[in-house]
Amino acid sequence: MRLALILLAAYVVDRIVGDPRKLPHPVVYMGKAITAIERFIRRFASAPRALKRAGLLLPLLVAGGAWVLTTLLVILLYRLSPWLAGVAEVWLISTTIASKGLKDAGMAVYAELRQGDIPAARRALGMIVGRDTAHLESPEIVRGTVETVAENIVDAILSPLFFALLGGAPLAMAYRAVNTLDSMVGYKNDKYRDLGWASARLDDIANYIPARITALLLTLCAALLRLDWRRCWRTVRRDARLHPSPNSGYPESAVAGALGIRLGGENVYHGVTSFRAYMGDPLRTTEPEDIIATSRLMMLSSAIFVCLCAAAAMLWHGIGG
Repeated sequence: MRLALILLAAYVVDRIVGDPRKLPHPVVYMGKAITAIERFIRRFASAPRALKRAGLLLPLLVAGGAWVLTTLLVILLYRLSPWLAGVAEVWLISTTIASKGLKDAGMAVYAELRQGDIPAARRALGMIVGRDTAHLESPEIVRGTVETVAENIVDAILSPLFFALLGGAPLAMAYRAVNTLDSMVGYKNDKYRDLGWASARLDDIANYIPARITALLLTLCAALLRLDWRRCWRTVRRDARLHPSPNSGYPESAVAGALGIRLGGENVYHGVTSFRAYMGDPLRTTEPEDIIATSRLMMLSSAIFVCLCAAAAMLWHGIGG
């Protein structure tokens, strides 16, 4: 019962409060730790083989450190007061979730598109994607927003809740550390190909199960929202494996199928054009309302999942107790 209440409360806190800028956020400190450890490693290792070996230290130190520190904090607070420890766990888990932030980011783009301010919409999209947005027109701005919201249903919501169910705040924080590592060093470029390989691989492994659960939930949500759930599921089965990521294709193809649009195509990163496999069928042109539909799918799927996690925690406790 305790874990179930903590999971539900953490989700509600994130939906209402999000990530206030005035409060310290664990991801900020994770980022600083990653930067410091990377500098330390590069002082003593430069050859590809040495960097690959050293790359194992990053997830071990950062994710392992996040788990140890959070565990010690929770244990200390629990000895002082179980209620205080519970409040701390709620807050810590809520910082690993970003449902409100994800919705707000998507709606910021939508608001500018509705006003017809394409330059402002490009800037709003540029805040949440790595691709170049300076020359995108409305359909491509919508595509970028939908892809980002869909992909992050896994990374920003379901995966943290999944690991919180398995190991409470410590494991949720460890997952967030892994995801932060991937976003900072998990690139296949000359700088991070050797140092970041272990971080990228671990992130793929961590998101493997949540990504597939997400596809199932999005199919259910498509039916509940009276979208095309049959096409949603067919698109997942056909297109998910085409994505360069072993996980991102599942939520993206599900959303594309549910909405009857095509995602993927050409993106430009720092002036270099890159083609990403198509997801879905181009039954119509993307439009700003697709951002709202994607946000609804995201919110409904995350709400259902946290309820399933709470039910699983209660069942687990009942069996164990």
